[in-house]
Amino acid sequence: MGVSMALRTPAAPFSCRGTSVAHQGGEGRGSLLKRAFVAPDPGRVRLRFASRAVLGIGLAVALCGPAGLSLVAAITGGLAALLALFTVTDPTVRGQAVTTALLPVVGLPVLALAAVLHDVPVARDAAFLAVVGAGVYARRWGPRGHSLGVFAFMTFFAAQFLHTVPGQLPELCAAVLLSVAASSAVRFGVWPYERRLPAPAAVAPPTGGTGLARITTRQATQATVGAGIALVAGQALSDQRWYWAVGATWWVFVNTTSRGETLVRGFRRFLGTVLGIVLGLLVALPLHGEPVATALVVAVGVFGIFYSAAVSYTWMMLAVTVMASALYGLLGLLDPALLALRVTETAVGALGAALAVLLVLPVTTHSVTDAWVERALRCVHLCTAEAAARLAGSEAADPARRVVELEQILARVRLSLAPLVHPLSPLRARKGRARHVLELLDDCAREVRGLASVAADPEASHDARLVAACWRVESAVEALTDAPADARPPPPAETAAVPLGPGSEPVLAHLHALERALLELAVPLRGAPRVPAGA
Repeated sequence: MGVSMALRTPAAPFSCRGTSVAHQGGEGRGSLLKRAFVAPDPGRVRLRFASRAVLGIGLAVALCGPAGLSLVAAITGGLAALLALFTVTDPTVRGQAVTTALLPVVGLPVLALAAVLHDVPVARDAAFLAVVGAGVYARRWGPRGHSLGVFAFMTFFAAQFLHTVPGQLPELCAAVLLSVAASSAVRFGVWPYERRLPAPAAVAPPTGGTGLARITTRQATQATVGAGIALVAGQALSDQRWYWAVGATWWVFVNTTSRGETLVRGFRRFLGTVLGIVLGLLVALPLHGEPVATALVVAVGVFGIFYSAAVSYTWMMLAVTVMASALYGLLGLLDPALLALRVTETAVGALGAALAVLLVLPVTTHSVTDAWVERALRCVHLCTAEAAARLAGSEAADPARRVVELEQILARVRLSLAPLVHPLSPLRARKGRARHVLELLDDCAREVRGLASVAADPEASHDARLVAACWRVESAVEALTDAPADARPPPPAETAAVPLGPGSEPVLAHLHALERALLELAVPLRGAPRVPAGA
């Protein structure tokens, strides 16, 4: 495979032989604020996502008061609502509803287990590590497995955070059920904006193979080992807040695949926590737990978590840390020493994750990037084919759905390339080539979006030149991915000139620009000489 060849040669931009750091590509120096607050938000999806979260979590917490539940129960319910709105990402609304309904089924037994084992440290620690491993392994079942794994882990984590004992279980379980129901009422009833968006295909990470060859199995093993290191070191630092280190290790592994991605995420988690601690000292500490002001800070923190999650892991962690600081203030536990301990425990957790991914069944960065780049290229081809079919009059063709899928895949490409484009990466030549790949893939996405937009115009029509241009795009993709020659479609037969229909010129412009970008990609991906795009 052409992409694979690039990943395995010394000059390839994707090989990550040494240590590197980062999450989304481009979240480097000077661009942190820009990525969080100036990043494109097509359809204001991130804004709606964050606004609905504040509404759903606010409603869940507000209902805990009239229900006679305690502050601890309200915090537990608020966390359950946050996770229900944040982690459930099934591609269909029906799938989201099913996964949401399953959250308490998985979470409440874990909560009960954590409470029962509260005073049995050895058994509690073993159970926590088992939940870590199972939670990461569940990713092999796609978005639903991921959501349930995260909910199970965070339920056990919350029990440590709140020092839950068996006597508290009835009201905590009631709070979880009430809050998940309240957040679901907002998500599926009051503000169901997903129903008006094209349903994207589920973009799962590459998980091929069996046994230890399967990425999810290797990651589950890594996460368990990393969490074990963090647990031991965290307890040496504090016998009360040790779980922060385990939490840091866990969240470093979420949504990452290779060792490079994991190392980068650990760095950004630590950076976001440090920045959040500084802001917490300035904002949360002076409040002394005053309820109204603290509730406002928590609401802003929730908004920040949801709004920045897709574009900046550092900013998301900053928002999480400020929110947690405010909650500790509400519980009367906040002081500078506690915030300093959180930084130390986070560093220990990130270190545990780093040691695990480097020493235990490492998943190389180039193998993951290889798979994602090829998927992006093939999706470009599918987008083009759908647009061409739509222009030819097919009502079943839906290029807009493919465009959404392409955006998701490109986000994963940026994530896998993040170790090389990070400012701390010492591989300057490969950094430049990796940035070039990202720029050209972004060019492809821009032209595909334009092509889909034109194809959606009922006035647009088809002519013979579009067939030839679409074939050349497909040929460029197949050349980059080294598809077998006999698997490639034959070139279109010579066609007599056909008068241009309305909308043909914009389509041809997008197709020619797309072809040029794909041919340019041969340079960084395969080290091939530049080839001019066909006329």
